[in-house]
Amino acid sequence: MSTSIWFWIAFHIGIFVAIAVDLAQFKYRGRELSIRAAAQRTAIWIVLSLLFNLLVWKLRGPDKALEFLTGYVIEYSLSVDNIFVFVIIFAYFKVPPMAQHRALVWGILGALIMRGIMILVGVTLVSRFHFILYIFGIFLVMTAIRMLFGKAGEPDFRNSLVMRFCRNWIPITAEFYGEDFKARVGNRWMLTPLGVALIVIDVMDLVFAVDSIPAVFAITQDPFIVYTSNICAIVGLRSLYFLVARMMDRFIYLRVSSGSK
Repeated sequence: MSTSIWFWIAFHIGIFVAIAVDLAQFKYRGRELSIRAAAQRTAIWIVLSLLFNLLVWKLRGPDKALEFLTGYVIEYSLSVDNIFVFVIIFAYFKVPPMAQHRALVWGILGALIMRGIMILVGVTLVSRFHFILYIFGIFLVMTAIRMLFGKAGEPDFRNSLVMRFCRNWIPITAEFYGEDFKARVGNRWMLTPLGVALIVIDVMDLVFAVDSIPAVFAITQDPFIVYTSNICAIVGLRSLYFLVARMMDRFIYLRVSSGSK
């Protein structure tokens, strides 16, 4: 059963309204989130996703609701990796806490667009070439093997392809200009370190999406369910990031376990 265009529109309106309310509350606070506030916002996003799951059950039936819930749990679980990478990225670029909020907001909006395109392409390929699902499966198995036997360690952003591209082709300022992604220095526009951090965040999210989206395709090929389960998991990442970032000093064995692998 195909999904009505009005359901698509209503979903996006709901997402953008929820993000706008969240942003307004953050600006009203005027300070970074505490552990308690981040935990509360994370819980709110989870509850909103489960309420949407209930709506799917009412309108599309229990099978589609189960597919959404399964895809949401898978995507949300895999998104934890994104959180730790975001922590490393912001620490590498020395991004101030308030500026991290703006970068994550725009990073989420970029993720909405990129994942929408990837899901559209994936659904089109699967509908025409069913064997693509087996390729997705092989890719996921290879990724798991690489993670199991590969060497652990923090990503080397300085020598990464995206950083080399930015250094060689994009003028970058040496310092931050508030929460701006670009600044006019002299007679030309330049990218600030916050702008570079945003680019790296979007690229890393794209890399993670290559793993997570095929995993959801193993559950369902319904484009609406694949897309909404991904987006509902992604929009809650910002609050989850601040929760994890505030608790990083409590993960006393994280670096030990990574180094001993």
